[in-house]
Amino acid sequence: MQPERALIPASTTKVASTYALLKRLNPEAVVATEVWGDLRDGVVRGPLILKGGGDPRLTSERLWMLVQELKRKGIRRVEGEIVFDQSAFDAQRYGDGWGNTTTDATPPILPLSVNFNRREDGAIDHDPEPRARALVKRLLEEAGISVGGSAVKGGPPQPLLTFPSLPLRDAVRDINKWSNNFMVEMLVKHLGEGRWNVGVARILEVLHRDLKLPKEQAFLTDGSGLSKDNRLSAQALATILRAAWHDFEVGPEFVDSLKVIGGEPFPLKVKDPDLARRVRCKTGYLSGVHAVCGYLKTTGGSVRVFAILLNGARAEEKDLWAQVKRWVGEDRPSGGPRAPGR
Repeated sequence: MQPERALIPASTTKVASTYALLKRLNPEAVVATEVWGDLRDGVVRGPLILKGGGDPRLTSERLWMLVQELKRKGIRRVEGEIVFDQSAFDAQRYGDGWGNTTTDATPPILPLSVNFNRREDGAIDHDPEPRARALVKRLLEEAGISVGGSAVKGGPPQPLLTFPSLPLRDAVRDINKWSNNFMVEMLVKHLGEGRWNVGVARILEVLHRDLKLPKEQAFLTDGSGLSKDNRLSAQALATILRAAWHDFEVGPEFVDSLKVIGGEPFPLKVKDPDLARRVRCKTGYLSGVHAVCGYLKTTGGSVRVFAILLNGARAEEKDLWAQVKRWVGEDRPSGGPRAPGR
C-alpha cells in the first residue's frame, strides 16, 4: 500500500472539486441567467438577449419557467431575434487533457447551455446554440409571446429578468450521484469567473491551503477527472472525506451527494447485499484506471473513510470491491481506512 502516492483519480476527482465548490460558494449559492431587452409597452423593440452565467442545469423545464416569468412581466411580443450572450466565459470550450482520454467526453462548456448541450437522443451537440434558440422561440410562442425574428436593433437593452439556478447543493448531488462531467465543469468555470485555470486554482487553494495537502499529492487540471493529467493520492482523498464528514457548514450536503450502495433509485454495478446501505461512495473509471472512495460502516458499527486508486493495465474493478467488502466485514481492519474522527 502506498497511500501517499499520487495517481490518476478519474472521477473520484469530483470528491475534491465538489467539496471545494461547496466551501467556496456555499450550498445555497445560485447561478443567474439574465434576460435583457428594450421593453416598451409590452414589446421588446429589438433582440431578446439571454446572458448565461454558467447554470449547469438549464433544462427545457427551467426555460419554460423563465418564459412564464417574462409573460408575467407583460411581454407580448419580441420584434427582434433571440440572442445568446456567452461572454461570461472565455473561448475555451473543452478542458485541458481531455484529448488523452476519449473523444466526445463531454459537451462544450458554454455559460448559456440548454439541456446539457445534448440533442434529444442524448448525443453531444458541438454547435448547440441554433437548437437552443429555436427551443426558446417555441416556448415564447407557446406562452403567447410572438417573435418577429427580424434584425431590428431597438434601443439600449435593459435588464428584464434575473433567473436563478437551483441551489448548488442540488447540483452537487446530481454531479456525484450521476458522475456528471458537464455540470461540474460548468461550475468550475463559474467559480473561476469564466476561466478554467482560475476555477481549478481556487479548488486547489482549498486542498493545499485549507486542508494542508501536499502539492505533490493533489494536482488537478479539471474538475471532473476526465484528464489523465490529474493526480490525487488515496491519502489526499481520505483527508478530503474526513474533513467533509466533520464540516458543519457543508458536510451534510456533500455526504448526501455520494452514491449509496443498495440504496439508489437507479441501478448500480455493485449489487452485493453485504454492502447494501453500508457504503457511500464515488467511483472513477478511465482506461487503465479504477478508483473508489467514500465512507463505509463496518459490521461492528464503526464508520470509516476509505480510498482505493488502481492504475495500470492489470487494474480491475473487482479488486476494489473485494477490498471494500473485507473492510466492511472487519471492525478493525489491519492497514485499512481510519475512522472519520481519528
